[in-house]
Amino acid sequence: MKLLVVTPEPIDSSLLRETLGDEVVGAEVLVLSPATNQSKLAFWVSDPDDAIAEAEEAQTETVERLEEDGVDAAGQVGESEPAQAIDDALVTFKADRIVIFSHPEGDRDYREDEALAAGEARWNVPVTHALISR
Repeated sequence: MKLLVVTPEPIDSSLLRETLGDEVVGAEVLVLSPATNQSKLAFWVSDPDDAIAEAEEAQTETVERLEEDGVDAAGQVGESEPAQAIDDALVTFKADRIVIFSHPEGDRDYREDEALAAGEARWNVPVTHALISR
C-alpha cells in the first residue's frame, strides 16, 4: 500500500493509524507539505520563503515521527496550491490512497479547501480527509 499523506503541519503515526487503521501497517508513505500561506493577504504580500520553511519543517518532522514508529516514510515540500502539489507528487509516487489532513473549519488555511474539493474525481484514487486537532 502506497499512501500519500498531505499535511500542513507535523503529524505522528498515532493520528495516521487513528485515521486509516491497519492500512498503515507495511505501507510506504510519502509525506507532502504544500508551502501555503495562512491567508490570501499573506500570500500576496509575503515572501514565499516563510511558507516553504514551514512546509519543510512539517514534512521533516512528520517523516521523523513516522520512521521512529516503524513506518517507511519519505517527504517533500509541494507547490503552494495543495491540489497542484498533489498532482506533482502523483507523477512519481503512484499512491493507492491519499490522506489529506487539514485544520478544523475555523483554523483552516484558505487553500486547504481547494485540495479537499478536488478529491477522488481529480486523481482517481481514494481520498480520506482527517482533521488535525490542536
